[in-house]
Amino acid sequence: MGSRGATVVLSRANRIRTKLQSALEATVLEVDDVSYQHAGHAAVRGSSDKETHFNVKVVSSKFEGQSLVKRHRLVYDALADELQSGLHALSILAKTPQEASSAK
Repeated sequence: MGSRGATVVLSRANRIRTKLQSALEATVLEVDDVSYQHAGHAAVRGSSDKETHFNVKVVSSKFEGQSLVKRHRLVYDALADELQSGLHALSILAKTPQEASSAK
């Protein structure tokens, strides 16, 4: 049996992981869906989309020499289509490998 014609629907969390890994070549990538903490908030009330709020931690050498604002912009750029299609809020922790290792 082949999977010809089969459609696989990835969760928003998995799409976020895939897009950030591809764009930023992350050495550490954590994606936490915290949408349950915001159920009933005005911005998402009545929406059928249940994956709206995420915390992401990204460690990437692509952040070397970049300001915090530029790091966040790289993350937002990688997730532009998600932000246009129901991703409502994103909390970002963006570090270089050196910053991540010195924080331990």
